[in-house]
Amino acid sequence: MIEIKDIVKRYPKAKVNALDHVDLTIESGEFFGLLGPNGAGKTTLINLLATLLYPTEGSIYIDGELLQRSRNDIKRKLSLITQHNSLRNDMTLDEIMELQGRLYYMKTPDIRAKSAELLDFCGLTEHRKKTVRKLSGGMKRKLMICRALLTDPEILILDEPTVGLDPSSRRQIWDLTRAINRQGRTVILTTHYMDEAQQLCGRIAMIDKGRVAGLDSPENFIKRLGEYAVDAFEDEHTVSSFFATQQEAIDFASSASGKVAMRSTTLEDVFLNEVGRGLTEK
Repeated sequence: MIEIKDIVKRYPKAKVNALDHVDLTIESGEFFGLLGPNGAGKTTLINLLATLLYPTEGSIYIDGELLQRSRNDIKRKLSLITQHNSLRNDMTLDEIMELQGRLYYMKTPDIRAKSAELLDFCGLTEHRKKTVRKLSGGMKRKLMICRALLTDPEILILDEPTVGLDPSSRRQIWDLTRAINRQGRTVILTTHYMDEAQQLCGRIAMIDKGRVAGLDSPENFIKRLGEYAVDAFEDEHTVSSFFATQQEAIDFASSASGKVAMRSTTLEDVFLNEVGRGLTEK
């Protein structure tokens, strides 16, 4: 279990807190999402979990133990996979895995056995002798996941894991992370792809301006907004209205004078209503 208690992160020159009294509890084995616009505080929270930053106020506990840089036993329970490629292009997959194992003082037979298991799990066995520069973007992301799992962490933190990938590779990463979660690991996901969060996450925290703006399952978020949406197209703008029942949506669409389209409400609709501005706004 991860307990984030009254976390504040303040930078000396900032006029506002990057995180402003954030409280969250993430249960063991959850697939948990962190959503928010750029600058909302998601990356700061991830960096605090990875002990790359210290909180100004508040504490983080892992299974009841205070998370600190000096506590390697607690830190080894977490593994962070960044959105940026951190692999050496001139190394093979086997070499990448062996280097990671040596950094954590694993025995060579254990490294090789675990590497073979993970590369097979991620569908990379036939590519193990290739150098990283010869891999596709999706393969590189899978390799980063393999490397992160080598030390058998209990908590996997995925920061924008499918950014820049084609649809097929995205779906492969989705399947892989689901399989990792089914093994009992806690998975924490940050993403700007609302469909990704809706498909994968059991619960989601929407972060805005350093605070938790909403916390619930994707299904409950959508149900509260209204499960049926009607889009009206007016003067090059789309205005969406939401309804609890299909009949209400049909009645509204029937009475509209202009062009309309009816559809199911998505998590993206919820996001735009909860946070109130676009993903790219700073």
